[in-house]
Amino acid sequence: MCRFLAYLGEPILAEDLITKPENSLIHQSYGAREMDEPLNGDGFGLGWYVKNIREEPGLFKSITPAWNNQNLKQNTGIIKSNCFFAHIRAASEGIVAENNTHPFQYKQYMMMHNGRIYNFKKIKRDLINLLSDEYYQWINGETDSEHIFALMMQNTENKNSNTEIQLSDMAKAFKKTFLAIEELKQQNGLQEPSLLNMVVTDGYRIIATRYSSAPEKESRTLYYTHGAKYVCEENICRMLPPNKRSKSMLIVSEKLDNFENEWIKVPDNHALLVNADLTYELLDLDSN
Repeated sequence: MCRFLAYLGEPILAEDLITKPENSLIHQSYGAREMDEPLNGDGFGLGWYVKNIREEPGLFKSITPAWNNQNLKQNTGIIKSNCFFAHIRAASEGIVAENNTHPFQYKQYMMMHNGRIYNFKKIKRDLINLLSDEYYQWINGETDSEHIFALMMQNTENKNSNTEIQLSDMAKAFKKTFLAIEELKQQNGLQEPSLLNMVVTDGYRIIATRYSSAPEKESRTLYYTHGAKYVCEENICRMLPPNKRSKSMLIVSEKLDNFENEWIKVPDNHALLVNADLTYELLDLDSN
């Protein structure tokens, strides 16, 4: 059902997130601790920003397992950024292909997803009918994730304003998107829970959702830790305590290290909103 991480803060090397931690994404690709099925071997993706070069992110995707990709292991030691997305895939909707591999990019935005819409094909045509030509034509793959992202971005747009999209607007767009999915499911007689742990960034800010349409039946884990910087020194990886000069936020499907007290679980059906200054808040997605 996939695993991911998102980092925003002090610039670090990708290897400090991808390969070095005890429960790194490399480890989770073959031995995930908080899934019934520990394998996530259907490819991986890494996204990062270098804002002094361009606003859009760089992407590195492969359909090979993360544990067996030498390019990934070699290059994480020289890729440095203040904003990373990384995802390992256990395919549910769509074949194993680069077009179906997370993260997905739309303009300056990236998105990745842990979860699924069960029997997505039964509502796929109806969901596509909600999309404008621009967003329908943007979709390259087959996954429920990419279609959800397209609808969410369409719901985020403000056609009458050139101002920056606020995180609160993105949260409203997620709520509208999740409601539309549930309406389509009801129309097509689908009763299984939808699992929608999703993360979106523009390289400056992050919004992450932990959402299930029936959290009492099935949900997926999501944690965050915040401090000065995530570091790996002398085979120990952890978030350094916060200080006045540095701030960082790390959001994960599974805790990367054994410092249990440093990880905070996002409550069911909440969104974590992380601002450009690294202040953050939790928002109830079930509230009006």
